[in-house]
Amino acid sequence: MVDSGRFRRLLEDEKQQKLELLAALSSDITSVNRARQDSNVDDEHDPEGSTIAFELSQASALLQQSKRGLAQIDAALERIVAGSYGLCAVCGAVIPEGRLEARPWTPFCVKHSSGRA
Repeated sequence: MVDSGRFRRLLEDEKQQKLELLAALSSDITSVNRARQDSNVDDEHDPEGSTIAFELSQASALLQQSKRGLAQIDAALERIVAGSYGLCAVCGAVIPEGRLEARPWTPFCVKHSSGRA
């Protein structure tokens, strides 16, 4: 069995980083939206660099990706509490520590990394 205490710490550190990233992205999105409302600039036709819409789209995509990552981390922490951390959700085999070190939130062994049987 894996050292769940070590992986709990890794997951909690990763969770803290995700929470900080979520806060920063939310702040960025709010700032861009506020600037967009206070301006009558036609950024869609500005030949200089990226548009506000593009920046918002990028930040929103990163926000959604971070939320999914946070949900995966929370699920892994729940598996630690339940005693099933480190076991593949498909076949029940022990997930190699190397895989858990690379992706401590994964519920799947390498064979089932797609999440399917």
